[in-house]
Amino acid sequence: MQDLPERAGAVQAPGRYRISQSAAFWLLSTALALLLFASAAPSPMYPVYQQMWHYSPLVSTAVYAVNALALLVTLLFAGSLSDHVGRRPVLVGAVLLELAGTLVFAEAHSVSWLFAARILQGIATGMATGAISATLIDLQPADSRLGALMTNVAAGGGLALGAICSGLLVAYAPAPTHLVYWLLAAAFVVITLGVLVIPETVAPDGRALASLRPKVSVPPQVRAAFVTMLPSITATWALGGLYLALGSALMRVQFHLSSPLAGGLVVVALQGTSAVTALLARDWTIDQALRRGPLLLITGVAVAMLGVATHSAALFFAASIIAGIGFGPSFSGALRLLTGLSPAENRAEVVTAIYVVSYLALSVPTVIAGLCQTRLGLATTTYAYGTIVIALETLAMLGSVRHRSPHTALAAATCPAPCPGTVAAMPRVVSAHP
Repeated sequence: MQDLPERAGAVQAPGRYRISQSAAFWLLSTALALLLFASAAPSPMYPVYQQMWHYSPLVSTAVYAVNALALLVTLLFAGSLSDHVGRRPVLVGAVLLELAGTLVFAEAHSVSWLFAARILQGIATGMATGAISATLIDLQPADSRLGALMTNVAAGGGLALGAICSGLLVAYAPAPTHLVYWLLAAAFVVITLGVLVIPETVAPDGRALASLRPKVSVPPQVRAAFVTMLPSITATWALGGLYLALGSALMRVQFHLSSPLAGGLVVVALQGTSAVTALLARDWTIDQALRRGPLLLITGVAVAMLGVATHSAALFFAASIIAGIGFGPSFSGALRLLTGLSPAENRAEVVTAIYVVSYLALSVPTVIAGLCQTRLGLATTTYAYGTIVIALETLAMLGSVRHRSPHTALAAATCPAPCPGTVAAMPRVVSAHP
């Protein structure tokens, strides 16, 4: 990519060295991928931690869930902070918090350390979400959707790479519960130094405290469509949460694959496929996304349940790939539909409401699944979980028909739509005030 033209209104510190906008764009894309890499890295290790410290499967899902809840709370309170204090300060703070969480993981001596590390990761990712996605849009070429596309690819790819690389290191490298975190810590030190020299694109406006007041609402003209798409948003993110929280346990218990690599591969099958689909399906219309995505996801989940019933790991992996193909379009279609129906002045509020539901769906159902697993068994819990996901997606797919229109597709054509289980690319409402 050639150097990007300087944006009108971009703020540069006089006399201070800075890298080009093009270099900054790719640096931040890498930072986003690393944040999600770090988020997925513990997934193959949960069975190892469980054997070391003898805690229940419910605790494993709770360790996973606190990350999503911390991320959600941070998004609500600090999601737009970089619009008011500048991108660089927020990004530096977020990366340093992520570095701290990584070091806590590296030195963990008990399950309480895992909770602390996941909370730090959630806060860091929540802080970085709005700042990175907004900066990528600030720095992308004019009349381009490259920022939204890289949000999709970097986040989905980061999750997939984090799971598979962590699985490989745990299975074949020394210090299985430490090495990946020390490597990540070194990477985040480099990213911190890089963020210090990116161009600043926002001037502080003195309204930082006002930006910390969370507001979640849906305007009247969007509420019917919001209620219609709510089941799909919930089902999609809940499925991602199940794979990240219980994927390794499912491989070990149901398919007798005890290697941590298997736990990483199952996440790759879903999230990696979703990231590739984000590239291949970027020109799908809303109607195409809302028809094809749920159908593929429903098919994948149904076949995955068959794989669990027959103890066929090959069938389960193939089904996860099918579900991954429908994974991104199911959510992105819902997001584009709702933002297309939203007035411009309410669009950020609608997106915030969508992600409140999304991150709750990413965390709460996995805790319930962990609780059910201890009483009903992993297979029964998986069947019930999959059945609910299929029912919710079917309900939303049928209900969305009356909300689709060519006007909606045109209005939402450029809305950024990241994959479920990743960070949110928050659209920004341009204010007339300085």
